[in-house]
Amino acid sequence: MSLVQSVMGEAFGRLAPSLQHFHSLQGRVALAGRVQTEAPATRMARWLARGLGAPHEAMDGAIRFELDAGAAVETWTRHFPQHRMRSQLRRAGIHLVEELGAFRLYFTLVEQGAALRMQLDGLRCFGVPCPRWLLPEVHAVETGSDGRVLFDVRAALPGLGTVSAYRGHLVLPAEGSLP
Repeated sequence: MSLVQSVMGEAFGRLAPSLQHFHSLQGRVALAGRVQTEAPATRMARWLARGLGAPHEAMDGAIRFELDAGAAVETWTRHFPQHRMRSQLRRAGIHLVEELGAFRLYFTLVEQGAALRMQLDGLRCFGVPCPRWLLPEVHAVETGSDGRVLFDVRAALPGLGTVSAYRGHLVLPAEGSLP
C-alpha cells in the first residue's frame, strides 16, 4: 500500500485513475512535464520562498520530478527551470506531513470529484506550532487524465501575499512499464 493510499483509506479508490497510478509508484522514478511558476508577491515572501526551497521567480518551462517512494516515506524532488525544491512526506496519524527544511506541514487528504485536495491543518517551524490565525492559505489540488497528473499549488501568508505558486503537469509512465 502506498503512502497516500494509507492516509486516504477507501477514498483513494475514488481518485482519478491517473492519480491512483501516480500515488502508487514505488522506488525511484523520474517524470517529466511542464510548469508555470509565479513570483512571490513581496520581498519578504520571496525571502520565505527561498527558505522553503520554493520557486521565487516567474517562469514557464520543463519540469523534472524525481520520486523516491517507499511504503512509509517519500522524497519528492522538483526540478523547476533554474531551481530545485525537495521535500519528504510521511504519515502522522490521519495526516500526510510534508517536510520542507525547518517546516512541517500537516495535510488532510480529501477526494473531491476524483481530484485530490490537500487541506492544510497545521504547521510547525523548528518544532514550534504555528498559531491557526497565522497559518498560510494553501490551495493544493491534483487532477489526472490521459496518463497525466495535473497540479495547481498556491500558498499565501496573511500580510505577505503569495509565497509560492506553480501549476502544470507530469506525464506518467505506462502502467506496468516500471519494475
